Amino acid sequence: MKVLMQRVSEAHVTVAGVTVGGIERGLLLLVGIERHDDEALIVRMAQRVVNYRVFPDAQGRMNLDIYQVAGEILMVSQFTLAADNSKGRRPGFSNAATPEQGLWGCQRFEEALRELSVPVQTGQFGADMQVHLINDGPVTFFLEL
Repeated sequence: MKVLMQRVSEAHVTVAGVTVGGIERGLLLLVGIERHDDEALIVRMAQRVVNYRVFPDAQGRMNLDIYQVAGEILMVSQFTLAADNSKGRRPGFSNAATPEQGLWGCQRFEEALRELSVPVQTGQFGADMQVHLINDGPVTFFLEL
């Protein structure tokens, strides 16, 4: 499982010109599910995301997590994060989950985040989405389990 996490002051995702999810201050998560991802790994990633300290404290240091700033999460499935870019001029997707596995993984990740009491909005799995964001900082982290 791979997650590209961006601290945002706002973000929203549209499908065919219609906004399907949006947040104010919080985290935009681009989520790539891989073939070997299981329930335990997905739950562990959710815990890691919500406890990761990426928001500034009074001194401007990244010491606060999403709970401490009353932030929200916008989660967007991102199949291409599972690409193997180690050789050649074209990405390989043999490590990526099947569409069925990917849908299950994204739904389970969303549930795990909600179980941790964080407000979550989502994109639309498998759709052609346009993601709009204001990256705060900019602050971006790549998390992989």
